[in-house]
Amino acid sequence: MKKFFIIFLIMMIEISFSQEFTSPSKNFKLTISTNQNGEFFYKLSFKGKEIIKESKLGIQLVRETNLMDGFEIKKIEEKEIFEKWSPVWGEVDTIINHCNSVVVYLHQKSTNRYMNIHFRIFDDGLGFRYEFPKQDNLKYFIVAEEHSEFAMTGNHTCFWLPGDYDSQEYTYTTSRFSEIDALKGRNFDEIITRSIPGENFVQTPLMIKTDDKIYINIHEAALIDYPAMYLKVDKQNYILKTHLCPDAYGNKAYLQTPFNTPWRTLIISDKAEKILESKIILNLNEPTKFEDVSWIKPMKYIGIWWSLHVGKESWNYADIDNVRIDQVDWKSLKANGRHGATTDNAKRYIDFAAKHGFDAILIEGWNIGWEDWFGHWKENVFDFVTPYPDFDVEEVSRYAKEKGIKLIMHHETSSSVTNYERRMNEAFDFVKKYNYSAIKTGYVGPIIPRGEHHDGQWMVNHYIRVLEKAKEYKVCINSHESVRLTGLHRTYPNWIAAEAARGNEFNAWSEGNPPEHETILIFTRLIGGPMDYTPGIFQIKMGYYSKEREKFQVHTTLAKQLALYVVLYSPLQMAADLPENYERFPDAFQFIKDVPVDWKDTKVLFAEPGDYIVTARKDKNSDNWFIGAITDENKREFNIKLDFLDKGNYEAIIYRDSDDAHYEKNPMSYKIETKKVDRKSFLKIKLAEGGGAAIMLKKIN
Repeated sequence: MKKFFIIFLIMMIEISFSQEFTSPSKNFKLTISTNQNGEFFYKLSFKGKEIIKESKLGIQLVRETNLMDGFEIKKIEEKEIFEKWSPVWGEVDTIINHCNSVVVYLHQKSTNRYMNIHFRIFDDGLGFRYEFPKQDNLKYFIVAEEHSEFAMTGNHTCFWLPGDYDSQEYTYTTSRFSEIDALKGRNFDEIITRSIPGENFVQTPLMIKTDDKIYINIHEAALIDYPAMYLKVDKQNYILKTHLCPDAYGNKAYLQTPFNTPWRTLIISDKAEKILESKIILNLNEPTKFEDVSWIKPMKYIGIWWSLHVGKESWNYADIDNVRIDQVDWKSLKANGRHGATTDNAKRYIDFAAKHGFDAILIEGWNIGWEDWFGHWKENVFDFVTPYPDFDVEEVSRYAKEKGIKLIMHHETSSSVTNYERRMNEAFDFVKKYNYSAIKTGYVGPIIPRGEHHDGQWMVNHYIRVLEKAKEYKVCINSHESVRLTGLHRTYPNWIAAEAARGNEFNAWSEGNPPEHETILIFTRLIGGPMDYTPGIFQIKMGYYSKEREKFQVHTTLAKQLALYVVLYSPLQMAADLPENYERFPDAFQFIKDVPVDWKDTKVLFAEPGDYIVTARKDKNSDNWFIGAITDENKREFNIKLDFLDKGNYEAIIYRDSDDAHYEKNPMSYKIETKKVDRKSFLKIKLAEGGGAAIMLKKIN
């Protein structure tokens, strides 16, 4: 009997397994295990509290034995990683990558296949990914679904967007886990066939807050050659499961070994501010292989853009439809008289940029095709090289160079991506010929190839192809309507910004963004990388432009628009309003002129998702600090301790809401104050409903 028990115990050890690992500070404990069926699990605790309950990992294949069970652990490799590195641009000038790496080597006996699961345990969270070594029994395979689970410990509060394969342009919903209903919130545009299943899934980054104030952010890092990850919601059991964006056939990814999936990331803290300061996403991306990065420069820009959204000017040159760009005599067409991208108008913007110290201007609507570009699923909408008759690209290029202003090209593809790819060489030759330094790409509408999605594997690879092409020409990319960022700007530092969320333009022609919108954006979309949100709108009420727009407005105060330049990070920041509106408020405009776009240090002073953010940043090129503070629909007060300042004296220039300011009732009322401060000082600031404050701390001595 004793001999039988020993044999049974040995069998159990071979069949099931459990082992614990910790982060460098011991705050996080990762437990991995297998059961008798050879299924693999992990769980995670923080400061002794269970955060992720036992959760299963695995990959489901198409027409193959699934990589879900039957595993044995062949070996485990552990090592400590510690390195310092400097980003080309960013929120800080030095980043520390310190974690414990754990690689679990799995073998599936029945198929003689190998799969590794790689964990990296940081002092502020966890990253893990699947790794497939080169092997004879798994050379090529198709992923039907990834089954990574995140089992929550309770009915937490979530800040979420409905899962949508083609858009992140939603406002956020805050609800309990059990109340998530993504089916209600999705856009089913009659023009676009999205083919989204009737399943309850949400987008990442997903922000979560427990009742005992533990903050959890779930996202991914290093999304390459793989579809974007969503999270399917099991409301009864409080479990999130990965759901990958499919292709036209319903498959998720076509892979060849060796291959690594993107990292799945968990950023966790008992302080909301630490979620925003985490560098896990960047640390899980590969260093750049760019040998020369001297041409990659953060920029502040203006553009022929907001005038188009408020209806003052138009993208299109003529008022016609049913256009084929190769069958129109553009010079014989009658102009509509509202076209924005004219030579004279471009020069006016160039003059304004030069006068006020901006780096660049964006010109949208310069090229033929805007008459009939949206929603018809047309193959050949733009050729990216033919200007309208009233836009002399050679003269504009010459004039901009003379004034020391860079040009930002606009490549709206109308999501005819195959058309863009076959014209890309010619388009980039044109960009280089006329001295454009960056390109704003756009992907409005349903993707061609038909059946592909903005977040699918094919499009993810397309975005990378554009970055690599741009590198050849030493051009930066600002992608709009693209997949959301996953820290790839470390690897591709010419991916200088992206939209991939609901931006400021929605305030010009729709119900707009609620006052809480930006306070959630920074905990969600901006976790993966910078956003081209286009702040700086001074004329808050859209009825200023026409009676038809009287019900539209920006749902912030003017002071909050200034604060967004500090709070919402981007190395490519737009002063989005019309030049004439800035000339109406020259004292407030001064802050936009002064605020940098590249930073030496960042400290998040106060933060709560959906409520408020107060952020301090130090200029990379001076001793000056800047503070941005924003709130939701509630007014708030903050007492800011300035102990982060260097020794010496500063002049604080405070741009704040007036005492009677209110985002609806009196949004354009602000006040500017100055006072002398040092690192022992406090600044007490008051924010109006939907308001904000922007502060420049100018070093005196």
